[in-house]
Amino acid sequence: MKSKIIKKIGVVLRPSTPELKDGYIKMETIFKNHNIEVMLENQSAAMIGMSGSDFENICKECDFLVSFGGDGTLISTVRKSFNFDIPILGVYAGTLGFLADLSLDELDGFVQKMIKNNYRIDERAMLEATVMKNSKKVKYYAFNDIVLTRTRVSNMIHIETLIDSQSFNTYYGDGVIVSTPTGSTAYNLSAGGPVLFPMSNVFALTPICPHSLTQRSVVLPGKFAIEMKTSEERALIIIDGQDVHELELGESVHIKLAAKTVKLIHKEEYNYFDVLKEKLRWGE
Repeated sequence: MKSKIIKKIGVVLRPSTPELKDGYIKMETIFKNHNIEVMLENQSAAMIGMSGSDFENICKECDFLVSFGGDGTLISTVRKSFNFDIPILGVYAGTLGFLADLSLDELDGFVQKMIKNNYRIDERAMLEATVMKNSKKVKYYAFNDIVLTRTRVSNMIHIETLIDSQSFNTYYGDGVIVSTPTGSTAYNLSAGGPVLFPMSNVFALTPICPHSLTQRSVVLPGKFAIEMKTSEERALIIIDGQDVHELELGESVHIKLAAKTVKLIHKEEYNYFDVLKEKLRWGE
């Protein structure tokens, strides 16, 4: 639900980019001019020589978060804040992104509209992966994709896949991408997978360089759950291209759409297909 009165927002900056300081100060001034308090996340603050606040406290106290950087910053912020169910606004610091689609120059006008409740919140699917480690369930969440791949470049990997406990397929190649609709335009697309409308309740399985040319992407309804395991070797589980975990022999990973969704803040006139055409240069 939209916040009727916006009192406080939290800001996360792209890491290792101290040149964002001037942009952040401009952003902070815009919000303060509209009587909105700004809390800057600790690591972002240290990067630009300012004081900050603990990220968990920010998520508990603020009405929404602002990710200032690019799509990678927003994806990381989504995963870190997922348990707090807080909406996120993506402001890009370079070029237009698939997710961060508001420029700093547009921010003042957008905040004026937000105060009048003239904005939208899109709900997007998140992947939940569960692995049993030492008799304990370990959960990972991904906004774009979960990739199962080989541990060594010289080897191909066998990945046995079950859908709702029923045998479905065995992938043989470099690995498999399990993608959300949001992540369908990332690694999934470059591997030949389909573009999925981001508010769809589905996910895609796309093989990476399969040994058999008959292996193709499959789009599954969100109600399904899959299990993936390897019988001959260890595998890597890569979360959103940012975190890497090992899947040991005999272990399996269970993947499904999470019960909760991610809430992204957009302009009322935001059109996904316009972004798609601009980023992928369709029709040129």
